[in-house]
Amino acid sequence: MNGHHETASQPEGGLPPSPERRYQEMLGAGLDLLDQGVTVFDADLRMVAWNTAFLRLLDFPETLARPGVSFEDFIRFNAERGDYGPGDPAQQVAERVARARSFQPHTTERIRPSGRILSIRGFPLPHQGFITVYTDVTEQRRAAEQISRHQAELEEHITSRTEALTRANREITDAIPAAIAYVDKDRIYRYANKGYAGWFGWTSEQVPGHRVPEVIGQELFDTISADVDRAMAGERVSYEYRLTGRDGEPAYARSTLVPDFAPDGSVLGCYVHSMDVTEQRHTQAALAQAQKMEAIGQLTGGLAHDFNNMLTVVIGNLVALKENHPDDPLTENFVEPAMHAANRGAELIRRLLGFARRQPLEPKPVEVNELILGMSKLIRRSLPSTIAVSTASREPCLVAMVDAHQLENALLNLALNARDAMPNGGELRIESSLEHLGVHAAADLEVPPGDYVQIAVTDNGMGMDGSTLARVFEPFFTTKQFGMGSGLGMSMVYGFTKQSGGGVRIRSRQARGTTVALLLPRIEEDEAQPGLPAGRHVAAADLAGKLVLLAEDDADVRSVVRMQLAELGCAVVEAENGSEAADMVENIPAIALVISDVVMPGAMDGRALARFVRRFRPELPMVLMSGFAESEFHTSGLDPEHDLPLLAKPFSRDKLLAALSPLRN
Repeated sequence: MNGHHETASQPEGGLPPSPERRYQEMLGAGLDLLDQGVTVFDADLRMVAWNTAFLRLLDFPETLARPGVSFEDFIRFNAERGDYGPGDPAQQVAERVARARSFQPHTTERIRPSGRILSIRGFPLPHQGFITVYTDVTEQRRAAEQISRHQAELEEHITSRTEALTRANREITDAIPAAIAYVDKDRIYRYANKGYAGWFGWTSEQVPGHRVPEVIGQELFDTISADVDRAMAGERVSYEYRLTGRDGEPAYARSTLVPDFAPDGSVLGCYVHSMDVTEQRHTQAALAQAQKMEAIGQLTGGLAHDFNNMLTVVIGNLVALKENHPDDPLTENFVEPAMHAANRGAELIRRLLGFARRQPLEPKPVEVNELILGMSKLIRRSLPSTIAVSTASREPCLVAMVDAHQLENALLNLALNARDAMPNGGELRIESSLEHLGVHAAADLEVPPGDYVQIAVTDNGMGMDGSTLARVFEPFFTTKQFGMGSGLGMSMVYGFTKQSGGGVRIRSRQARGTTVALLLPRIEEDEAQPGLPAGRHVAAADLAGKLVLLAEDDADVRSVVRMQLAELGCAVVEAENGSEAADMVENIPAIALVISDVVMPGAMDGRALARFVRRFRPELPMVLMSGFAESEFHTSGLDPEHDLPLLAKPFSRDKLLAALSPLRN
């Protein structure tokens, strides 16, 4: 395209200008109306078009700009007059022409000798040409500098204001039992009291000037950054977060961010007010866990009662069938497997009761070190040779009031769990020690403060993640493959320990191992006795021909127990509920023994019947049976000096005989 500065005049001969000439003149006039300078060069870096703003902004003479002039001529003109600073003009020209021949888009700024600032942007065109736009941005840069100065002044004002606030309130805020800080809009701390700084391992003098992620950690900042953004937008925000406390244990905090508004309504920063809510969270978690465990325990107890009644019927009839047909091959092929399955069901119910804390315990003074040494032999035989078993004790004599058999079962359960966590081998350590629980530690375990015998079972296996650890004591929860475990082992350990008046601590880290610590109430060595006082026994007499009153609401259970009593030579009268049984006790003097279920419908259950018998015929012996097998029954309204024998369902004839044995000569 030709240059556009020729005027539109009549050519010689008075002929009108050609269309091409008109187009060029119209385009040139339009370009001259722009405040920005424009140049167009072709593939040979020859000028095609320009406007007067280009000549004005770069101070080029009009004689230099003409169609076909070389780009190099403009560069040489600038170099020779020193626009590019000191240096060899020829080299300056060569470098710039070489860059132009690459036809790459570019953006740069130049400061003219006059002080004007030009923004130069080049864009490639088809056929390797390019267009360049020159913009005077001097006023924009001055405005930006002014804004920057205002911002600096504002920051200085904020700093001054924050420092004044810090000086006035430091002593007060340091004395307040809360974590307090101030963060500006750039997420930089300007103040933190001792409580806030100490929470994250800093001093109050170190925190100011650091960004929030540097103080609290990037991971924690990522979790609260959205809340911080809302506060910086002018919204009051509250949230909770978790961090590691000074003692290395998880801690919880609740923070409130209050925006700090400038007079014009903009947000200068925000005040941070944080409170330690760890104790509150623990209390809430303990309450929720207690409510959950209580609900599951009630459900478990109810199911156990019904299942034990069923198993009493099943086992009783299977035993009778086996005894009446001892030589029948069907007995070996069908009856014995059925009995085995029924007994396994009874064991499952006992585990459920262990979780529900309703199993009958026989607590006695137990020297824990001796028990651990004895169990270590069994545990070694139960574990593969790739697992090393060691024991240790920090105290020479540790006596706990506990059911020794249940404690052995608990240790064996923990050892087997540790085995499964170490498929490639490892180390299992059982260590006993004396642990004193203060008020707070005891509250966490829901036990009274005092001295406890701690038995810690530690492995270096695969460990557990947080979600597994939170559910480890739930019944039927297991990480093992289907069919490899019932999921009752840990819940039984938990239930037994809580029922024994103790607590359980568990710590686990993935790929590092797990420690399960049982804390059981300690008794002094001189308080230890060989065993608990024996319960009240019924008077000795011969069972043969004795009339026994059987009170049971389940007809099938009555049938089985009646059959067992008949085989012992007893005559039996039956009652379906407590009221009917009380009438018989009152009107049939020949009754020599009462056997009653604890749970029966109506106003009089087994306990009420026992109290009636104790008042009306105190010499009449009585045995209770229950599908719940509640150990608490012994102190629930009956004479504590004359506890009644308690027969747990399901029971065999031999167990019934053992309960009635004091009657026999």
